[in-house]
Amino acid sequence: MEYGTIERDIDVDASPEVVYEVISKPEHMQEWWPDEAHFEPIAGAPGELIWRDAATGETSTVAMAVVEANPPKRFSFRWCFAEPVRSGSSLFVTFDLTPVGAGTRIRMTETGFREMGWEIAVLEENYNDHVSGWDRFIPMLGEYVAKLVSNS
Repeated sequence: MEYGTIERDIDVDASPEVVYEVISKPEHMQEWWPDEAHFEPIAGAPGELIWRDAATGETSTVAMAVVEANPPKRFSFRWCFAEPVRSGSSLFVTFDLTPVGAGTRIRMTETGFREMGWEIAVLEENYNDHVSGWDRFIPMLGEYVAKLVSNS
């Protein structure tokens, strides 16, 4: 297996402007992905994503850094850095937004797995973990957009 790129597409019934807010603003992002998100949606801004284990209450914090903030077309960031100072190898996530009729196609792409320097077993485990994660969270993104649009 290649373990190179994860891509997920979802079409939503909302404008690219609305979707951009949902994928780039912490207060929206934490409604469908991490339990907490702290960052400014501007290129170069550092931040963190926090997940809480419901059973144990333990938290896991992952550093991130915004790479591109181009409303309403693209939002990208690096995360899972090899070094604690947000340098060295990292995974790269991009959300590309394309108008489709009255809605938007969201394409999420995550790359950088092979560049992390992990042994093959660790690479495979991390890649598969991210595949299952995006398989869960991309539909949640779609559900949150639908809920947001129906309430406005």
